[in-house]
Amino acid sequence: QVQLIESGGGLVQAGGSLRLSCAAAGLTLSSYAMSWFRQAPGKEREFVAAINWSGTSTRYVDSVKGRFTISRDNVKNTIYLQMNMLKPEDTAVYYCAAGKYLVLKPTPRDFDYWGQGTQVTVSS
Repeated sequence: QVQLIESGGGLVQAGGSLRLSCAAAGLTLSSYAMSWFRQAPGKEREFVAAINWSGTSTRYVDSVKGRFTISRDNVKNTIYLQMNMLKPEDTAVYYCAAGKYLVLKPTPRDFDYWGQGTQVTVSS
């Protein structure tokens, strides 16, 4: 059974930092492109960041460029999202996802496996 398990969410003040982790069970992440999406209440799921299988290529939504960094450790079968200079508009449930390819403009349809999500709340 494939499981992606996110952790590291929480409550932080604006300007603060959090690091999210996504560990995999039943899935070898080194064979997959990985991504982070987020969904705020009443909004559609939004792409945040993605990384190819080797970690040599990344994608970011414009609103997080320069603040968020996606990375992976294929030995630990884990990906990360370092989030700095957090803003209240970053508040959402964050999901990690695994897909076969890193495409130019990732959408949820490009990913086959999803975690259950972790809540990130940024207070002003």
